Amino acid sequence: MAERLKAQKKATAIAKLNDVPTSPRKMRLVADIIRGVEVNKALDILKFSKKHASKSLSVVLRSAIANWEAKNEDKSQELENGNVIVKTIMVDEGRTLKRIRPCPQGRAGRIRKRSNHITIILDVKKPVEE
Repeated sequence: MAERLKAQKKATAIAKLNDVPTSPRKMRLVADIIRGVEVNKALDILKFSKKHASKSLSVVLRSAIANWEAKNEDKSQELENGNVIVKTIMVDEGRTLKRIRPCPQGRAGRIRKRSNHITIILDVKKPVEE
């Protein structure tokens, strides 16, 4: 049982980036595009995306790929063959910085500067059994 769990953890790689200064809603729009996609294709998608959030996601994805390569030195062919996929990508809400902006008639308007936490988990594609 423990050996099986250890083997599963060996095959997966995780990368996290905390307090990215983009709202989670905007980041999830880009994250949904690359969920379940092969990593090299996901990097290409992020490279040519016009969204600002794609830059932060590509940094985390490159980190996850480097973590996977460090864990699986003997399986470097898997990455080249396109068998490594983005298994899970989570965008959680980070802290919110609250600022005040002057409004008409002496009022104060609240500005919420939101941030998020990104977690990416990579895994190898399961072979199709017929």
